[in-house]
Amino acid sequence: MDVRWSRRAFLKLAIASLATACVPAGDEPVVGTAASSDGPLSLFSPPTITPTPLPTPTPRPSVDGTVTAFLSAWALGDYETMYAMLSAADRAAVPFEQFRSRYVNSQTEATVMAVQNELRSVLSKDSSASASFRSVWQTNLFGPLTFDNTMPLLWEDNRWVVDWSSTLVLPQLGEDLTLALLDQPATRGNIYERNGLGLAVQGEAVAIGLVPGRITDEATVVARISAITGVTPDVIRRKIANARPEWFVLIAVVPPEVSINNDELLRSLPGVDRRELTVRMYSNGTLAAHLVGYLGSIPTENLADWRKRGYRGDELVGRSGVEGWGESLLAGKRGGSLVTLTAQSRIAAQVAQVPPRPGDSIYLTIDKGLQSDADNILGQRPGAIVVLDPNTGYVLAMASYPRFDPNQFVTGIDAAAWSALISDPSNPLLARCSQGLYPPGSVFKPITLMAGMEKLGLSPNTTYTCTGTWNRLGNEFVKSCWLKSGHGTISLQEGLTQSCDVVFYEVGLALQNSDPQLLPDVARACGLGRPTGITGVQEADGLVPDRAWKLAQRGESWFPGDSVNLAIGQGYLLTTPLQMANLMAAIANGGRLYRPQLVLRIVERTGTERTTPPEVVANLPASPQTLAVIRAALEAVPVRGTAREAFAGVGFTVAGKTGTSETGQEKPHAWFVGYAPAEAPQVAVAVIVEHAGEGSKEAAPLCRQMMEAYFARQAPPPAA
Repeated sequence: MDVRWSRRAFLKLAIASLATACVPAGDEPVVGTAASSDGPLSLFSPPTITPTPLPTPTPRPSVDGTVTAFLSAWALGDYETMYAMLSAADRAAVPFEQFRSRYVNSQTEATVMAVQNELRSVLSKDSSASASFRSVWQTNLFGPLTFDNTMPLLWEDNRWVVDWSSTLVLPQLGEDLTLALLDQPATRGNIYERNGLGLAVQGEAVAIGLVPGRITDEATVVARISAITGVTPDVIRRKIANARPEWFVLIAVVPPEVSINNDELLRSLPGVDRRELTVRMYSNGTLAAHLVGYLGSIPTENLADWRKRGYRGDELVGRSGVEGWGESLLAGKRGGSLVTLTAQSRIAAQVAQVPPRPGDSIYLTIDKGLQSDADNILGQRPGAIVVLDPNTGYVLAMASYPRFDPNQFVTGIDAAAWSALISDPSNPLLARCSQGLYPPGSVFKPITLMAGMEKLGLSPNTTYTCTGTWNRLGNEFVKSCWLKSGHGTISLQEGLTQSCDVVFYEVGLALQNSDPQLLPDVARACGLGRPTGITGVQEADGLVPDRAWKLAQRGESWFPGDSVNLAIGQGYLLTTPLQMANLMAAIANGGRLYRPQLVLRIVERTGTERTTPPEVVANLPASPQTLAVIRAALEAVPVRGTAREAFAGVGFTVAGKTGTSETGQEKPHAWFVGYAPAEAPQVAVAVIVEHAGEGSKEAAPLCRQMMEAYFARQAPPPAA
């Protein structure tokens, strides 16, 4: 059928179709139909059309996330992550190491310990953005430094990247500027003895050096400078051999008067130069050197830790003794200005400033005069003398030999001199009083007697028979007494006075048979085998062996012979002179074991004082009755015991104990420990002389001299 449509009909149909498109699904009207063999045909229903979806744009990553990630990486020191977030142009222009050093060097100069960053706000438009953030640098020297800054960002390669410049490290830091710390060193605090006499003080000195390029007659200059400074010609020639012509090569630091007295000669020598210095001075030379300590360079491996504490890294710092222990007090706090510098080293801006704080001064418990006496009495005998106040634990003197002169270190010791010191077989840097480890021998016997009475219930009148030899461990382990003829029948108390080895073999075996741990436990309770806790100096632990130690360290069982050897202060037992002096002080004062103290008080520059009161750390594991027996036995030693010859005619009462400790070498160590006056102790002394022989002959006389020196200094001055 030929169907023809008028324009009006077609227009109606189009309008109807549009209306149909607006009808909800399921309500479509039939606009017109036509007959067919299959039924009515909808002639004008609109065709089904699937529209092509428009592309969904991928959202840009948050600018905030990029900025936060960058700032977080900075706080963690993750410079690789930060660098990866820079624009391609920045990464092409700035190598990673240059980028990293910009942050690291700036923070090092500012003594930064930590960085905290906070995003404040973000503005973005099209392909650029700007983020405001705040950085807080926690510094050791200046305290917290706060900087408000702005970070520009770009949209690049489907991500936000940082448009980096040096101002992102610090707003004041331009591309041609560097951050620098203009240092203002603090005055180091002094170290005094108890009466206020200087041991280590800041003083003026003169550095005598050579400028190689100006020397015209090397032989004459070397010879003259050697004569003035005492530095050998070989050392001088070695110092200038590899120096540049314009360098100032330090030869020696001398007192100002040496420079003044040789002024005309020094002026006449081409190549000689002098510079005034403020240096650490040890006017007493080797006196109390192991107590005062010395200064040294910061070890390279510890440089990062020291910088966090506010040091640049090129300072001389306390490395031993009170100089080392009190470094944080003595050094004070350096000041300085944090500035930006131009390439011509001109100051562009000041970022922060803080004045230096002078260091505190430390007063020691020692008496300078008594310390000098101790050094002189010990002389050049390898060993140590310790002098304590038994009623406070204060150190009155501690002498050690060999010694060293801390003045070698005041401007930094050269490699050759340091090598000579540390390779010296006599080990002059070892503070033998607190670090020297020795078997105590018979000076340990008071502890064995204490253990026997307290743990086994032995009586001071318990008797033993000494024939000069002892075979209770079997005929293959026969042991001898120091008195070859034997002591005969002798009591426990008299055995201590006469230092009878057989008596203590018997007690040691009895303790072993009861419980092998008894004697080691009592020894540790008396302060052996662990540090005393002394303030100011380093100390060794010592060693009290027992079953567990021997099995762990030597893979061996503990035998009865180990307890017998321990009972006479031998075997694996090791003690320091300080530990033995402290033990004797505790016996003297009735059983109070003090913490030995070398630091008396700390005085700040404001005048505020912090004192160090005596501190009791333990009590001896002995009843008053047991201590009375020990004291009575020790009081008899200088009267009728092993030290009677050494103390014959002494003008005060003494209690003490001799010791002769075997070392495996030809001569044993000589010991004497004691206190005086016996009835009201004021001073306790320990003396050891290495490989010297018998304690009664070598150490006891030195102890007597030390006690006499002490009482001589306590005498009131003569009337005017």
